[in-house]
Amino acid sequence: MRIYTDEIINAVCLNMAERRGVPPTAVEVQLSWDEQYGYTAEVWVQGRSQYLVEANLLEAIEQYMLKHYQRRVFRSQIKLDFDEDFWADIED
Repeated sequence: MRIYTDEIINAVCLNMAERRGVPPTAVEVQLSWDEQYGYTAEVWVQGRSQYLVEANLLEAIEQYMLKHYQRRVFRSQIKLDFDEDFWADIED
């Protein structure tokens, strides 16, 4: 299974909204990849910025898969990648 940029962003928004006790619409996310840091996201919640590392992104995707697809996946089953778009390949 593969999920793309929009679903990865939704996963991060939902995860951060739950952690911060705000509605998902109050969260903004920008995904990025860098040779030094790998996959990261800059997240804005109520005007405050925070950087998430790949482990945070994988955790958000794990929870998203469970809540929206009723699939229990582990970090070892998720591979992030990008070209012009970001995506996550999720092994069965």
